[in-house]
Amino acid sequence: MTNIDTAFGRPHDDEYAPFYAGYVGLVPAGDVRHHLRAQLQETLATLTGVTDAVANKAYGPGKWTLKEVVGHMSDAERVFAYRLLRIARADATPLSAFDENAWVPASGAGDRSLDNLLLEFVAVRFATSALLDSLSPDAWVRRGTASGKSISVRALAYIAAGHERHHVRILRERYLGNG
Repeated sequence: MTNIDTAFGRPHDDEYAPFYAGYVGLVPAGDVRHHLRAQLQETLATLTGVTDAVANKAYGPGKWTLKEVVGHMSDAERVFAYRLLRIARADATPLSAFDENAWVPASGAGDRSLDNLLLEFVAVRFATSALLDSLSPDAWVRRGTASGKSISVRALAYIAAGHERHHVRILRERYLGNG
């Protein structure tokens, strides 16, 4: 049986691919479940009141619009949560990669209101939080394979939190000019 402090602690470097180290490193010490809830409030505070005119703009040629970034955040968190669920339930089936650059244009985020995209993100985050709250300490340290790499459930929780933190920082600095 896994100790609760061990289960909820920061994942070790061997629990995720090196690509994700930047995301994991953005998450402060403490229970990642609390961070996910607090981050949601910070993200909503950052984006509430942003007009669709602003949200339809990209900060540079070939870059996503603010709306597309928010849609990507929901899509990516769904993928992280799906992987997390499969691995937590001891499903050993290797999970495939996804290409966010192919998904974003197909998402139709630019045709939706920012408020609608934010409502979706709230729903996704609530679902992720409920899933994480349901897991036993043993499930948190289970490992599986995603994108051809070994990954743990707790690493996926940290990656979800760090991924949001990464994108919200970019939104503040490059889209809203209040980094």
